[in-house]
Amino acid sequence: MKGGLIYVMGPSGAGKDTLLRYARERLSGQDVVFAHRYITREDSGGENHIALTEAEFEARSQHGLFALQWRSHALRYGVGVEIDQWMTLGCTVVVNGSREYAREAFERYPRMTLVHIEAAQHVLAARLASRARETPEQVAARLARRAPFEVPAGAAFARIDNSGHLEEAGEAFVGLVRQVAAG
Repeated sequence: MKGGLIYVMGPSGAGKDTLLRYARERLSGQDVVFAHRYITREDSGGENHIALTEAEFEARSQHGLFALQWRSHALRYGVGVEIDQWMTLGCTVVVNGSREYAREAFERYPRMTLVHIEAAQHVLAARLASRARETPEQVAARLARRAPFEVPAGAAFARIDNSGHLEEAGEAFVGLVRQVAAG
């Protein structure tokens, strides 16, 4: 494959979607593609995804239409096989992934760059509460799951702290994407 893959992950509330939107706006018109995800959850705004029913997701999975797929929080997530075509054409592809699935993704794409978006615990709690997507119990479960991430051996890896101003973390992320795209 010619293009690169950037696999973004981090705890719920770290601001991954916000950083992805920030970078997408600033990198528009360049050979960088931000892949949407397929999720078995209704569209709640703020996230680049296509909502599928469980049956629709399973049918796509059975037909081999996902390059990456995983389960988390009783939902199914997938990234389409079109990312392989985009990379073959020389595009750098940015994917919103999962920490729990990072090792499997790295096994499939060993040249990818893993990016862990982080934020302070109090920032995560405030962001999750403001989304109003989940009950307080579900928010507490997400926060409790904030386990340390183990980087796969040999993986290109970067951390971005998104606890403060969006522009600071956003520009750090844009710079990283440009660096990967430059080869």
